[in-house]
Amino acid sequence: MATRKQSELYSGKAKTVYITDDPTQLILYFRDDTSAFDGKKIERFSRKGEINNKFNAFIMEKLAAAGIPTHFERLLSEQESLVKRLEMFPIECVVRNIATGSLCRRLGVQDGLDLDPPVFEFFLKDDARHDPMINEYHIRTFGWANPKQVEQMKEYTFRINDILKVLFLEAGLLLVDYKLEFGDVQGQVLLGDEFTPDGCRLWDVKTREKLDKDRFRHGLGGVTEAYEEVARRLGMPL
Repeated sequence: MATRKQSELYSGKAKTVYITDDPTQLILYFRDDTSAFDGKKIERFSRKGEINNKFNAFIMEKLAAAGIPTHFERLLSEQESLVKRLEMFPIECVVRNIATGSLCRRLGVQDGLDLDPPVFEFFLKDDARHDPMINEYHIRTFGWANPKQVEQMKEYTFRINDILKVLFLEAGLLLVDYKLEFGDVQGQVLLGDEFTPDGCRLWDVKTREKLDKDRFRHGLGGVTEAYEEVARRLGMPL
């Protein structure tokens, strides 16, 4: 059984990744940290790491049951999960079902506009450069992924959108937008990283109240409470 070693492989904005005794597996430790604006705004919220760990496990299991291959193996503790070790692509796949945030700032479109079909965007995972938008030509030219891998990421991302829009809508929530990250293991593309309210926008269907990390970004308060409300509506055990 995999166990945590003393040294960490990587520490990000809200998670720490640890190597294990098995070179094919890693441990994700979900911290209580919350950051925004490329790490310029940071705060800690009690129980947030635990909520996100269980939230991610819940979503990953739902996706796996629907045929989406993921890196998730199992929960290890309140704040830890065991995952497959992937060679991650330095790419973020973003789907937008409703216009808000940076899309409105960039294009001047109305905030809250329903997008049909959804908008798909690639971004380079690079905080120092503020995650610039890229396209398939950049990805191919700079060798960040090959064409087959790009098509697989796009296919999975849209399939995930179809699955999760229904899941959240049944819970009285709108899946506004989200980002996904993928990796490769033995030539297979798998969904990696996490899916939590830190990396997506969720609004109440009737009121359009924000129930995601925008509460932290915009100083609305009640961050942990919002995450718990989403989990409760989904029927997640906390």
